[in-house]
Amino acid sequence: MDSRLLEAFNHWFTISSNLLVMVGLIFFIKLPKSQKTNIKFWFPFIILAFTVSYENLGAYTNYNFEFKKSVNAFLGNIEYPRFNLWLYNVTERQIGALLFLGLIRMWLAPSQKRYITWMMYAFLAVVLFLKLTGMELMYLHQPIIFALGANMILIGCGLYFIGIITQEQYLESNPLKLISFWLMTFIMFTFSLSYISSVTLLYLYFVNPVLGKFLQNIGNFMTLMNLGVLTLTIASPFLPIQFEKEPSYESN
Repeated sequence: MDSRLLEAFNHWFTISSNLLVMVGLIFFIKLPKSQKTNIKFWFPFIILAFTVSYENLGAYTNYNFEFKKSVNAFLGNIEYPRFNLWLYNVTERQIGALLFLGLIRMWLAPSQKRYITWMMYAFLAVVLFLKLTGMELMYLHQPIIFALGANMILIGCGLYFIGIITQEQYLESNPLKLISFWLMTFIMFTFSLSYISSVTLLYLYFVNPVLGKFLQNIGNFMTLMNLGVLTLTIASPFLPIQFEKEPSYESN
């Protein structure tokens, strides 16, 4: 086997994320049929599988330079053929942002869900506007799109935490035993850190590559924690001692 292919996929983050998606798949297969069709289990699995898939594709683009170069050329990027920002802009910063907003929406009270719905429509509108006007090119850093998506996700997490201290359904629950609490906590910290580091990451790669790489590794670690909590969400029915049953809203 090509040693360069092994090197591209022989990274602690890639190996760990692939192991998590396999564990998640095993638990998802073991779920009763009623829970497999429950959005609170299959949707986290979709996000888990989607995230690991584009991370693997990212590793492949680092192995297959000609493929990456041809995609960049198709998009009009001939100056930076080694960049694969186009992949992460579309998957992580656009589709991923919408998926996480949808995930947050699941755990909110019916009266709060409409705010997430409005934010998702607004996010789509802004992304289309920026793309059609050429203000943020697909193959370069997209600070407006990323900042908008990250801040909307943070607002969504804030709505969840407001809900657990104001909604009657949550008042008798122990937040530390709710998988949704840990999910929102890690999502909030991950996107907060990603938002802060993204502002300086490209600059640091040019002036201080060591610090830039360190920030990237922290981001990878937080992403891995998110994937771990998504896996725990799928496995939570098998862990009744560690996690309580989530409160539900009558009109949910």
